[in-house]
Amino acid sequence: MDLGIGGKRALVTASSKGLGLGCARALAAAGVELVMNARGADALAEAATAIRAEFGVTVSEVVADVTTEDGRKRVLDAAGEPDILVTNAGGPPPGMWTDWERDDFIAALDANMLTPIALMKACLPAMMDRGWGRVVNITSQSVKSPIPALGLSNSARAGLTGYVAGTSRQVAGSGVTINNLLPGIHDTDRATALDTGVSKQKSISLEDARAQREATIPAGRYGTPTEFGAACAFLCSQHAGFIVGQNILLDGGAVNLSM
Repeated sequence: MDLGIGGKRALVTASSKGLGLGCARALAAAGVELVMNARGADALAEAATAIRAEFGVTVSEVVADVTTEDGRKRVLDAAGEPDILVTNAGGPPPGMWTDWERDDFIAALDANMLTPIALMKACLPAMMDRGWGRVVNITSQSVKSPIPALGLSNSARAGLTGYVAGTSRQVAGSGVTINNLLPGIHDTDRATALDTGVSKQKSISLEDARAQREATIPAGRYGTPTEFGAACAFLCSQHAGFIVGQNILLDGGAVNLSM
């Protein structure tokens, strides 16, 4: 399927690895020019070089912590007025309710709620003026089914979901869509970190921890960044203009909702 976005320009944050990289690669495959961002220079350079070689699109790299005001400014200066915005940031650490203090919640809000909101506020006006734009926020399945050990993430991402619910409907009439992708467990560094925590807690091997988690997923496996990226690219396509303010699960059936 031709997604109809060849020649568009996309800003994809936290895109040197994992789900962000999967999204960047899928957009590049559709002919989208990229501005990629990450904190690690080496991983970002490696990912950008591979995308240029494989897809022949222009890729700009911005090494910055997008959760800071200075980092956002640098990324936005490089992106100019992108047609597509994909927001992504690593989730806060797991733990117990007794572990978290106010500063922990502020850090989670900064990374997983306030940063995507700031990026949207910066990019939406030009999209609306042009009469076309796509925003996809990578959140979590925990928005629909909160995970006890991820209280920080649950809280921050739920706040972002509420913001998008209203904002997406205010900008849709200008040809701009905002949607959220809610990943379940995917084969990324984040999954390895979570499985490592379980293996230590239960005194089992990393392989056994992964097998136990896979057994809770009806699909029987972890998702891949490639299939996640494909879903993102479709939401960014010309064919997705009637999808507005949705929270789309990509979780292998792990969350069972009746509605």
